[in-house]
Amino acid sequence: MDPAAAVYPEQRAANPYLPEVAADPIPFYRRLRAECPIANLEGFAEGTHIISRYEDVKFALRHPEIFSSDLVAVDIGQDRPLIPLQIDPPEHAKYRRLMDPFLGPSAIAYLDEETRKLANELIDAFAARGSCDFHAEFSVPYPCTVFLQLTGLPLEELGTFLRWKDNIIRPDVDPGDLDAAQQLRRETGQAMYAYFGGVIDDRLANPGEDLISRFVHGEVEGRTLSREEILDICYLFILGGLDTVTATLDCSIAYLAQHHDRRRQIVERPELVGAAVEELLRLHTPVMQVLRVVATEYEMNGVKMKPGDHVMLMLGAADTDTEEFGVDAEDFALDRTVNRHFAFGGGPHRCLGSHLARLELRVALEELHRRLPDYALTDGAELHYSPGIREIAHLPLVFEPVAV
Repeated sequence: MDPAAAVYPEQRAANPYLPEVAADPIPFYRRLRAECPIANLEGFAEGTHIISRYEDVKFALRHPEIFSSDLVAVDIGQDRPLIPLQIDPPEHAKYRRLMDPFLGPSAIAYLDEETRKLANELIDAFAARGSCDFHAEFSVPYPCTVFLQLTGLPLEELGTFLRWKDNIIRPDVDPGDLDAAQQLRRETGQAMYAYFGGVIDDRLANPGEDLISRFVHGEVEGRTLSREEILDICYLFILGGLDTVTATLDCSIAYLAQHHDRRRQIVERPELVGAAVEELLRLHTPVMQVLRVVATEYEMNGVKMKPGDHVMLMLGAADTDTEEFGVDAEDFALDRTVNRHFAFGGGPHRCLGSHLARLELRVALEELHRRLPDYALTDGAELHYSPGIREIAHLPLVFEPVAV
């Protein structure tokens, strides 16, 4: 047993949802791993565990028979488990066999040119001005436009989709008012189900090449998906497609705007952009944690977990663990040769859209640093990161104006 295990049964309380943790989570991650890698979530009943070390998180991600998604680890207003996120193997595999080919590397390769054009159109809108709110003017419209084009959803309704997404992920209620947050999520969920019911009817009558049409007319094990299954896929797609790449871009550009030497590396050597994307994903893991439910009694590092316990897998803490990434785990290293980060999760539930996200991030960094090589935060700017998924509501940048 680990000699520190004697403190684990106390499960020291920890809270990743504090604003100061969201703003700078690395010290929090470091304390978790060193002092109490199996911690109790502050403010919650006993039996809500935080797992923070890389090897422990990896084990939990790879063993859904112990740490289950199928038991609905988190209620975000949905009527049923979201597909495929909240479905465990072996059922999970049949949905991934349908969905993975549509979002694999070869299937989305054609998007490089279109995505690059979109990135430049967005940069054109503010390049001559010498300033922008990067969140509002690039990191929101860029991946959201790509997503809506893929799904065949109307761009003019983006405001509604973003409001739904924020109501679910970061509801605008008094902090700590869990009942109000859940009521808002439930009301939003019902609105989403009603809307996508109409979309399904349209795709049944007017099939196209968009992703939703492919799911409506696709088959699993020789049958078409039910209406409820398609609704559960759409519910998840809105949340994933409209949030995580935005958050990653926010975190990445905020970091590079404050670390000019790191940014210059990318500007001077564009071939390093791929490595930069992976390092930014690792160091600033936007989805700080994912949730699971204990399905069968299990003991980890001296802490006994019983069926029904909730588990928070702290992906960001795992991604800065020196035991996996070396003494420079908390630094940005473009020469890192092994980078098995968990920014996209891991195991059977690894993010369905990871290939698309990487393409979007790579193109964005390439075009932004080609067009605007020198940028910085506006003097006196205060950045406010949302907890859970680290989005920055306002990201003001200044740079030398460039003629369009």
